[in-house]
Amino acid sequence: MSTRKSGGPKGAGSSGSGSGKASIGLRRQGGVRHMNVRLKTATGRTASSQRWLERQLNDPYVAAAKRDGWRSRAAFKLIEIDDKHHILKPGQRVLDLGAAPGGWSQVAAKRTKAEEGKGQVVAIDYLEFDPIPGVEIVQQDFMDDTAPARLKALLRDGGADVVLSDMAAPTIGHASTDHLRIMALAEAALAFAIEVLQPGGAFLCKVFQGGSERDLLAGLKQRFKIVRHIKPPASRSDSAELYVLATGFKG
Repeated sequence: MSTRKSGGPKGAGSSGSGSGKASIGLRRQGGVRHMNVRLKTATGRTASSQRWLERQLNDPYVAAAKRDGWRSRAAFKLIEIDDKHHILKPGQRVLDLGAAPGGWSQVAAKRTKAEEGKGQVVAIDYLEFDPIPGVEIVQQDFMDDTAPARLKALLRDGGADVVLSDMAAPTIGHASTDHLRIMALAEAALAFAIEVLQPGGAFLCKVFQGGSERDLLAGLKQRFKIVRHIKPPASRSDSAELYVLATGFKG
């Protein structure tokens, strides 16, 4: 199973042979002026592509990521979670599963001071992405049988203080199947986290609302002192996406 993160729909990057012009207005939200962009429908562009493009153009987190140099808007999800729960600290060893395009790894490298050689961030994804200062990148599917040993070999002393997983399986449009796929990735991430986390460590993982996460939560509650669901402000309100944060690994 691949660990690709969700992106734009197929064909979202092409404008087709028709008009690709946009009408732009302004709106205020929380005292901040945002552009309100509406694209004219282009020949060859699907309705889903149209919606995705308009959402990206109107998303303040997308604009902020470009302005601040983050690889993706997802960086703000980790920033918001860490600002509140303080899971990333200087000198820690962090494992980032399903890392492409690297937004979470960037945040982890800065907050652990891996950029300065104090902490360590090891990132894995089957997709290739550009190097990040302070991050060791493994281009491989996490679900490959040889991936766990490869990651352990890179981690200092073979262990980690924090395991992050923003992995998502490619969706097929069937809600229950898509949910089971993301939960399978979450369970695989937890199984590996149990192997490498040091006592007191933290595990942050993407899940989706759908009911089958009960087994995952039961396993987390057995092995961690505190388990909570989180939906950071940067997570789109119309998404079923949630994050589960488990802290105080019992070892």
